[in-house]
Amino acid sequence: MKARVLSCLLSCSLMPAAEHPGWKTLFNGEDLQGWEVRGKGVWSVMPGGVLVGHRIQENAAAPFPSGWPVTQAQYKSWLYQQAWLYTKEQFEQFDLYLEYWLPRGCNSGVSIRDLSRAHFAIGEADADRPDLAGFRKTTPAHIGYEIQIIDPPDRFPTGSIYGLVPAKFGLQKAGEWNTLEIESRSDAIRVRVNGQLAAETAADPQRPARGPIGLQLHDQFTFILFRDIRIKERAGFTIE
Repeated sequence: MKARVLSCLLSCSLMPAAEHPGWKTLFNGEDLQGWEVRGKGVWSVMPGGVLVGHRIQENAAAPFPSGWPVTQAQYKSWLYQQAWLYTKEQFEQFDLYLEYWLPRGCNSGVSIRDLSRAHFAIGEADADRPDLAGFRKTTPAHIGYEIQIIDPPDRFPTGSIYGLVPAKFGLQKAGEWNTLEIESRSDAIRVRVNGQLAAETAADPQRPARGPIGLQLHDQFTFILFRDIRIKERAGFTIE
């Protein structure tokens, strides 16, 4: 059954996206050119230009170095270690558009303005990024901003600006392709899910004004599909 569903998802994506004047394609539909893998995630491109993200299950029979049994803290540390895919390029004021498909029980998101590139969230050694010495050791959602993608919804449903503004419930279509649009300006951030306003907030002057775009694999069991990822830079524009 799962194989038939995935086959349908891929076959339904074979029609090339229409040209969009002024927009730049971030994902070329063929490979990961222009992107950087961060953490232990697997990112591959399927027929029809679909980007697939899931986790690496290294040594699945014995995932904990200390062996069994493990404490709840050890389990949570393993479970919630994130993985990401970031654009090599940074952006400041822009409109971002993408389409995604998320199975029930999975958790993902889109990061903007995260200069750490998930350094702390993926468990990277601090010595690898001495430039982050003054940063709070936390996830991309608290360094830049993260737009939530999740099913089923929690208190921050899909479209939320995570940790800041919860989105309206019911905007995401379960078991279908959905659209996500993010407007990033110097003074504000606005999010739409399937064309409907989900959340907006004033920009935080204490957070970076620019940074890469990131796609999240929240935990060890996340699986997600993306397609038609594009951006339009909007320097000098404000959100009305």
